[in-house]
Amino acid sequence: MVEEDRYCVDVLMQTAAVRSALKAVERLLIEDHTSHCLEAAIQSGDPDEQRAKFKEMVTLLEKARDS
Repeated sequence: MVEEDRYCVDVLMQTAAVRSALKAVERLLIEDHTSHCLEAAIQSGDPDEQRAKFKEMVTLLEKARDS
């Protein structure tokens, strides 16, 4: 769109739509990680695995929030 010299507002609308779509994908991935990996760690009863998965989740949430 930029190379085609499209109207700036149109380009900005498209970038906003792309950001929104990526945030939706991030939410789905976080939900999936929670449903599978974090839940498996909890069910395992292994405190080290639970801590590791919890730390991963915190890191994922921080990165998703900051983006």
